[in-house]
Order: sequence, then structure tokens, then C-alpha cells
Amino acid sequence: MRRSGNASRERFDGLRRVEKRRNVIVVMTTVHAIRVHETGGPDVLRWEPVDLPEPGPGEVRVRHSAVGLNFIDVYRRTGLYAVPLPFTPGTEAAGVVEALGAGVTGLAAGDRVVYASGPLGAYTEARNIDAAELVKVPSGIDDALAAASLLKGMTAHYLVEIGRLKESRQTILVHAAAGGVGLLLCQWAKHFGATVIGAVGSEQKAKLARENGCDEVILYGREDVAKRIGEITKGKMVDVVYDSVGKDTFDGSLASLRPRGIMVSFGQSSGAVPPFEPRLLASGSLFFTRPVLNHYTRTREELEARAGDLFTALKDGTLKALVGQTYPLREAARAHRDLEGRKTTGSTVLLP
Repeated sequence: MRRSGNASRERFDGLRRVEKRRNVIVVMTTVHAIRVHETGGPDVLRWEPVDLPEPGPGEVRVRHSAVGLNFIDVYRRTGLYAVPLPFTPGTEAAGVVEALGAGVTGLAAGDRVVYASGPLGAYTEARNIDAAELVKVPSGIDDALAAASLLKGMTAHYLVEIGRLKESRQTILVHAAAGGVGLLLCQWAKHFGATVIGAVGSEQKAKLARENGCDEVILYGREDVAKRIGEITKGKMVDVVYDSVGKDTFDGSLASLRPRGIMVSFGQSSGAVPPFEPRLLASGSLFFTRPVLNHYTRTREELEARAGDLFTALKDGTLKALVGQTYPLREAARAHRDLEGRKTTGSTVLLP
């Protein structure tokens, strides 16, 4: 095959293509991935072949066995979080090391690895990724569990830290308590002695929340959250609110806090929290924070410590991560519809 200008010669060998460009041999492997060419609804997620070069310096090629689904994937697909087009969604997956680029140490072909907050591109059969993003999966943790729990588990880990749950017996409110992060956070909070109040959307999810550490459960749409918090706490309200819902729950979250309470806004499944005046917090000298996982795994040491604590908690039974449902990766659009429709419980895994 001849091209004008910067000519290259190609030959095809199954799913691998070898190109010669300016006397440099480039080996390309064809894999399938979900691609987004325009923002919008779930139908913009397309299953397409893409070319994957050999890993570059410092990179590792990982053959995925399980891909984690997270609500931030929806934000990027819809354009709420702007991403250059086209792109492959996803930041969390587990798999096996297939090849290593120059300079990579501490890993070998065949190692089981997982990553949670790397660059976009996880919705694919295989990818190249910086070795510094990877954590080895310990024995006793299968790939689906690793992909389902690393991002959500490390998120729960830093949420425990923000709320100072290890330091005192806090009373907390967890929105979306039957979701992937919610279930892990409720379990961990209960382990550290917190009184845990969960808010969920159905009786089925209420049962699940109670089974995973919630002392009390509030049902959206049937009960006024702040009023019910007042009844449960006999007017004392809660020390910390963990809110991943956003626009629909923001006012009730603030109203549920005791003076000097902490509002932790870490998601917006119902839409972004509208702009508000800081003086709104003056009603109780309240604290407000909007944390992001990347800021809590900034160093290799921090990443390994949080992942290590999570894997230890999963193995010793402190935490039980629920893989509520799985979908073929090529059916990511269906998975997104169910996630947005609040039809999922626990974590969701996409299988390449």
C-alpha cells in the first residue's frame, strides 16, 4: 500500500499490521474499543476497531479482562465534563500485562494489574498505559472485583479521611447509599464506629443499604431528608454529609448538618450543584468540599497505600464489594442507560 507524501509500507499479519515509516518499523495491533465522536446520549457509544502501537518508553500494554463503569463516564459522554473528541471513555480496568516498553521495571508479562485514575481509554480490549498508573492485583482478588472496586474503594478511603471517621464516632448521611461508592463507604464508616444513615431510591436498595452498614435508611420521594434526619438524631443532625447526587439533594444536605458540619460533594448524578453564595454556609459555620480522587493519589506512595488498604479490607472481610451486574463491553450503551436510570446496584463491570 503506497501513500503520497510521507510514504509508508504496510503488511498485515492477522490483527497485527507492520508499517515502515522513515526506516522505522511500527507494529500496530488492531483491537476493538468504545469510541465517542460526539457528545450526547448512550447511543453515541460506538464499538469500533482501533490501532494499538507497541508500548512506548515507560508504558505497558494491558489486555483487559474487566472494565469498571463509573458515573464520571456519563459526565464525559454527555459533555458535562469536556473532553477532546473523539475519545475512548473509562479510567478503570483490570487485566494482564502483555508487553513492556523500554525502562519499565517491577512488572513482567503475565502480571495481573489494575488501574483506577489513569488517562481516558479503558473501554477497550487492550491499551498502552504508563506503568506508574498500575497496581498489582494480589492473590485472592479476582479481576472483576479489582476493576469494580479500586476507584470506588479508594474514593471511599479518602472520604473516610475527609470526614475524620477514624478519629471520633461521627453520625453521617450517605446519599446513594446502595451505589458502588455508597456501599463501600457505609461499610467502612460502620467499621470505624460511625452511625450511618443512608438515602436510597427504593425498598430493594434500602434493604441492601441496611445489609451494608446503614443503621437507618431514608427513601427519596417518600420522606423529606432533612426532616427525617432531625427525627432520627433528635434534632442534633449529622456531622458529615456525603453527597454524590448533586442538584436534587444539595439543599437537603446542607439542612441536615449540625453546626460546623462537613458537606462533602463528590458527584452530581442528578446534575451540577448550582452556584451559591458562601454566606449560605454561615447558617451553621459549615464546611464544604468538592474532592477528586486524583488529588488523593498524587504520589506513588499514596496510590499504593490506599490500594493496599482497600485490598486488605476486601481480603479480611472488612469490606464486601458488590458486583451488582455485568455487561459485554460492546453493550456499554445499555450499561449507561441502566446506570442513569438508577437501575443498577453496587458496582458495574464491562467485560471485553
